[in-house]
Amino acid sequence: MQNIPSVDLRDFLSDDPVRKQKFVNEIGKAYEEIGFVALKGHFLSDHLVENLYKQVRNFFNLPLEVKEKYEIPGIGGQRGYVSFGKESAKGRTTGDLKEFWHFGQYVDNNPKLEAEYPKNVTVDELPEFNNTGKETYKMLEKTGVYVLRALALFLGLNEFYFDNYVKNGNSILRPIHYPPITNEPKDAVRAAAHGDINLITLLMGAQGKGLQVQNNNGEWIDAIAADDELVINVGDMLSRHTNNRLKSTIHQVVNPPRELWGTSRFSIPFFMHPISEMPLNCLENCIDEEHPKMYDDITAGEFLTERLIELGLIKK
Repeated sequence: MQNIPSVDLRDFLSDDPVRKQKFVNEIGKAYEEIGFVALKGHFLSDHLVENLYKQVRNFFNLPLEVKEKYEIPGIGGQRGYVSFGKESAKGRTTGDLKEFWHFGQYVDNNPKLEAEYPKNVTVDELPEFNNTGKETYKMLEKTGVYVLRALALFLGLNEFYFDNYVKNGNSILRPIHYPPITNEPKDAVRAAAHGDINLITLLMGAQGKGLQVQNNNGEWIDAIAADDELVINVGDMLSRHTNNRLKSTIHQVVNPPRELWGTSRFSIPFFMHPISEMPLNCLENCIDEEHPKMYDDITAGEFLTERLIELGLIKK
């Protein structure tokens, strides 16, 4: 397999039970085997995508001292700006060659969660930036809900099993800027090999080479989506919850060939997180004699805190 499987969400949304089941089987099989798919038929319009990239470029083009105004101490980088080289992959000390922004949940009718999550940060210099981010957040979250419904059916659960866990969940939209590379990087890449923390990740901006995923033979393959596709992968929380039946695949963003060092790269992942109380205990129907329970019981909130410490984003 030189690339990742492609699926179409319109199959799942159709009134045809055969097409719906086809989608469930295709995405389930892909996540058992490689943990990644390219997805057509999502809820992002071309206009919204175009506008978001425009706003994101405008933000990262602001002077550094303006961007740094929006770097909020004490919240582990969960909202606002995170400056270049701050984040490193688990197990690495070298910072990745990127800067990024975080939009978080827009809590609906839940004062407890509103108090728990950091507030979203407003960029005064760009009046459209925050509204465009919010609209994108909502459309990616809506897409993710349907993907999780398909996976619930694939796992033999109620179709709506994940709905209440992801409603008002701790999800993050992260526009990333990989700036031009000016000097030979000693030990740094744009994003070192890692697995994602969350349930699923929905990625915009995988249209060019750069993102690579590791297949079952340990080989790196390019994950390149068509213009109208999102790349969606399984995160560690979902892998753990399914006792590793669905694979959280190691992936990386490699540095471009030297002739392209002078170019920026933008990518925009949406990390779909549940509410903190969600138990990530291995599902009973994913445990049998051949597949004994692999993980201790833990909640999503506890797991997230562990991982943010490992990434260097919060201190013990």
